[in-house]
Amino acid sequence: MQAGHAVAEFLLTHTDIWKNSTLIYLGVKNENELEKWKYKIRKFPHAIFREPDIDNQMTAIAVVSDCKMFKNLRLLE
Repeated sequence: MQAGHAVAEFLLTHTDIWKNSTLIYLGVKNENELEKWKYKIRKFPHAIFREPDIDNQMTAIAVVSDCKMFKNLRLLE
């Protein structure tokens, strides 16, 4: 799952922020929607993962923020 890469990147770049054991995986429709989220979460601690095997396409974002902004995204199981 690409989200795991984003979490790993987040932990490498924000070693002092994430202090709990809760991970919630949410899905978007496509890369265009992911680009919109990249803009929306820019003020929160985050990390973006770009897949080197597909021309560095953005495939996942990890972010620590208020959950309210994500209420309309689908939960991945």
